[in-house]
Amino acid sequence: MLNVWLGMVVLLSVIWGLKAGVKPGLDLHLLGVTVLVLCFGPYLAFIGLSLVLLVVTGNGDAGFGAYALNGLLSVGVGVVFCHYYQRVIKCFLPANFFIYVFINGFLGAALTTMVIGFAATAFLAVTGAYSWAYLSEEYFPYFMLLGFSEAWLSGMLMTLFVIYRPAWVVSFDDSSYLTNK
Repeated sequence: MLNVWLGMVVLLSVIWGLKAGVKPGLDLHLLGVTVLVLCFGPYLAFIGLSLVLLVVTGNGDAGFGAYALNGLLSVGVGVVFCHYYQRVIKCFLPANFFIYVFINGFLGAALTTMVIGFAATAFLAVTGAYSWAYLSEEYFPYFMLLGFSEAWLSGMLMTLFVIYRPAWVVSFDDSSYLTNK
């Protein structure tokens, strides 16, 4: 299982390096938070995403002075939201394969991306780096589009993992989601 976790960390390091920028400090890239949280739980997901951020920071894409802040906004907010979203869904919706894939995998990834985008937008506006008007018109709407692509990719990966490699997904239990359905 360690090799799968390390492989995902390396893959996400490459994906985070592929980004589009609006202006300095306003970069967009796929996150992969939902896949790591669903596959490994919140603790290993936080450690893995922190390592990804360390690699991206080491490549010179961000300053080391901003590592903790980037970690809080992109890693911390995402992992916490995704974990609690998954717990709420588990409490209120029945244990069903399609609910797991579509609500946790697809919708959870989109919402996680949008929450991270809102947190980053609000932080940049509060600190005065850019005006709220500019950020709400030129930065945050792209997180809606990014949320769709994140949902598609994460949902597809979770579907494949659950079908072909369910042992890779800690949050999925065959006996809960498939037995007597």
